[in-house]
Amino acid sequence: MVLITYDVDHTDPKGASRLRRVAKLCERYGVRVQYSVFEMLLDPAQLTKLKTDLLDLIDPEADSIRIYRLGKKWESKVETLGADKGFSQDAPLLL
Repeated sequence: MVLITYDVDHTDPKGASRLRRVAKLCERYGVRVQYSVFEMLLDPAQLTKLKTDLLDLIDPEADSIRIYRLGKKWESKVETLGADKGFSQDAPLLL
């Protein structure tokens, strides 16, 4: 389990575009749990690819991305207070 947070400077039109592209990329890999926070179940190759893609999108002088590796026993490390809008990515999903 990996937690990705980002802060993209969107005070100019290019920044707003970067913000949308970063969000769309993160949505392909995981679940948004807050506005700029995603939970992702990734193997090492997927994480490497994601980091490369994110670096291609951001402006390193203005934007920031933080990656937290929570590990395999992540469920015991995550506590939610208030409304829990997420769901377990590794649990069966019924449609």
